[in-house]
Amino acid sequence: MAANVLIMAGGTGGHVFPALACAREFQARGYVVHWLGTPRGIENELVPAAGLPLHLIQVSGLRGKGVASLLKAPLQLIRSLFQARRLMRELQPVCVLGLGGYVTGPGGLAARLAGVPLIIHEQNAVAGTANRSLAPLSSRVCEAFPDTFKASGKRRTTGNPVREELFLETPRDALVQRRPRLLVLGGSLGAEPLNKLLPAALAQVPVELRPEVFHQAGKQHAEITMQRYAEAGVVAEVAPFIKDMARAYAWADLVICRAGALTVCELAAAGLPSFLVPLPHAIDDHQTRNAEYLAKEGAAVLLPQAKTDAAMLAAQLTEVMMQPEKLKAMGATARRLARPDATRSVVDICLEVARG
Repeated sequence: MAANVLIMAGGTGGHVFPALACAREFQARGYVVHWLGTPRGIENELVPAAGLPLHLIQVSGLRGKGVASLLKAPLQLIRSLFQARRLMRELQPVCVLGLGGYVTGPGGLAARLAGVPLIIHEQNAVAGTANRSLAPLSSRVCEAFPDTFKASGKRRTTGNPVREELFLETPRDALVQRRPRLLVLGGSLGAEPLNKLLPAALAQVPVELRPEVFHQAGKQHAEITMQRYAEAGVVAEVAPFIKDMARAYAWADLVICRAGALTVCELAAAGLPSFLVPLPHAIDDHQTRNAEYLAKEGAAVLLPQAKTDAAMLAAQLTEVMMQPEKLKAMGATARRLARPDATRSVVDICLEVARG
């Protein structure tokens, strides 16, 4: 009978998509993968769609919660811990891999109490609360970006698991023979500050230098974003969301987007230069740290939202549109920073620990 592995990840795509990549790798090696999540996260859509058994426990975060929620927190933690312990006894996994989200707190503690090897993976350049708490209890601590955790014998820098189809060939030689192509990404919900900024900025770029534009604006903002481009006299294709990211990345020559951990690593995998506008209110300002990974090597330009207006962005765009060779060089640098072996490395580490 095939051995079980338990993956814990939930809440957002930034946790769930890397975990799905690891799940596929475990399955390819003959393991049965089970998933631990919470009732409200995106895992409730993505995990069953991937054909994986999903187990749910009731747990939520504490940051920004009121007094009543804080008073209930100990009871909720105890209940979720018992739920996770019951699952450990039922599944008897050879190892537990946590990739972030509220579920990893009680799930990781239950693994430790059950004597099951625990491995955690942090996608961001600044570790989340759950992973910081679990690091001392873990057999191995994997990090996507160097020096996220303090140096120790348990730390391994693996990169972020990214879908194989996103690793594209570089450089883009066709860039010098046509207009550059600009891809604007605002995440699944859309980034309204970018939706407002880009039409105004592109209107100030000389017409002969304007790139082709494909702008993912989010379902709620697509119509008003199209209107803004029209009013600015800028030709652009606007979509609520993008289903095929590999195709979008293959089309693009430059990307403007937030700096979520998964996005940063996908840009590196695709070998794409980028202008990164970190979410200003991200917890512990982790998006700025993520962006610095590419920016400090010259693969990206870091644009703090509070300091970036239409005129400034227009000047930056005008400069790079005049220098296709610079865009190619930035893309090549991004690709050099990619970790195509990240998924295999994380799974290798898990199985190494499981086998003792």
